[in-house]
Amino acid sequence: MNFANAPHTITGAPWDGVNYFCTTRRGGASAGPWSSFNLGLHTGDDRDHVMANRAALRAMLPAEPVWLDQVHGAEVCDADIARSAAGVPRADAAVTCAPGRVLAIMTADCLPVVLAGMDGRALGMAHAGWRGLAAGVLENTLEALRRRAAPGTAWRAWIGPAISQPHFEVGEDVFSAFVDQDAEAAQCFTPRGRPGKWLADLPALACRRLQRAGVARVELSGECSYAQADKYYSYRRASPTGRMATLAWLR
Repeated sequence: MNFANAPHTITGAPWDGVNYFCTTRRGGASAGPWSSFNLGLHTGDDRDHVMANRAALRAMLPAEPVWLDQVHGAEVCDADIARSAAGVPRADAAVTCAPGRVLAIMTADCLPVVLAGMDGRALGMAHAGWRGLAAGVLENTLEALRRRAAPGTAWRAWIGPAISQPHFEVGEDVFSAFVDQDAEAAQCFTPRGRPGKWLADLPALACRRLQRAGVARVELSGECSYAQADKYYSYRRASPTGRMATLAWLR
């Protein structure tokens, strides 16, 4: 299947050994604030509608996705280790080296990040809101991949639809969380015009951290979840709301 042309999905440039895409809010069964392709069971939507949407998604995939219980942290799940009877892993990232194992991240403004070797042999996915990003979820995911990959593997990343800088006002706590670690990260913030308020460029912050960690190629989708209400869910724009999913697997 050519995911670049699949209905109601978005992807980036072709990637050797890797299939990946992000869903949009279009083409599903949900109604009201969740209309229409909501994939989040925790959003208040009718469960039957969400499960119908997930069934439609599953038809596009080689296997059931490895869903995560995302908590805005920096834990990384090894998806190749059998999951316990407790069910969904509590983590904000996952890695795999198994072809056909589908990793999944749900978002509605936070960053979905696909991270893999250029040789298509090791794959990671991360959910990066500002808390997880500042806590090192991307670096932790890359470190978990490096432990599994061949020495000298070159890395590539894709950052999917997320809130853009003009719509992401933050306070001093967010500014300090990044700038206290990396003074030059200040270039990713624009003063809002009020004391202690900033507009944060979350994709640029992620790109900076990935490059500093040694990722050779970083591609940004350029899509804003907040600004495109007809295409994407945005928790900042409206709550309750649904969730998109970004999915990836090794061929």
